[in-house]
Amino acid sequence: MKTPSGKIQAIGTASSEEHLLVQRCQAGEREALGEFYRRFRPDVARNLQRMLGPSRGDLEDVLQDVFIEVFRALQRFRGDSKLSTWLYRVCINVGLQRLRKVKRLAEVPDERVAEQRHDQTPERGLDARRRVDTIYRLLDQLSPKKRVVFVLHEIEGREPREIASLVGAPVLTVRTRLHYARKEFFALAAAEPRLDGGVA
Repeated sequence: MKTPSGKIQAIGTASSEEHLLVQRCQAGEREALGEFYRRFRPDVARNLQRMLGPSRGDLEDVLQDVFIEVFRALQRFRGDSKLSTWLYRVCINVGLQRLRKVKRLAEVPDERVAEQRHDQTPERGLDARRRVDTIYRLLDQLSPKKRVVFVLHEIEGREPREIASLVGAPVLTVRTRLHYARKEFFALAAAEPRLDGGVA
């Protein structure tokens, strides 16, 4: 969901209805778990797409991993932080694990770009899709920790202090990671013909 400033909001908003839903989940109500999944799935999917890339073939697997982790950890949720913030942190942690796995296995998913090129879309739309895929291919070359802070800051518009609370690192560490992530990314982008030497 976008705020008036255009930023992407963390999943959901705190409410007594959500608090009751969490309590029902903690009590083991299967119907409540299904309701929780249906309610938050679209937002979790959008957040993962922003972090991992919009055309990942394994997005559904990562999405399931998020909810497996959420349902495991939900018993420990005491409401000390907003549900939205807590759920967003789980997204980030699971996304980071997946990015590290991809790095370890050297799975640079270039084939997903090719898949998009066969879409029957107008030329401008296709060009925009290619640029987005190129940007995420460049992001694949950053370390997972740098990539996450870059996406949270440059794509979602979050401030370093908020990012620090989401990733569980000091603000100075976030600023350092962001500095090097920007330096690496824009050096890669400058050498990428598809981006015309820059990122719009």
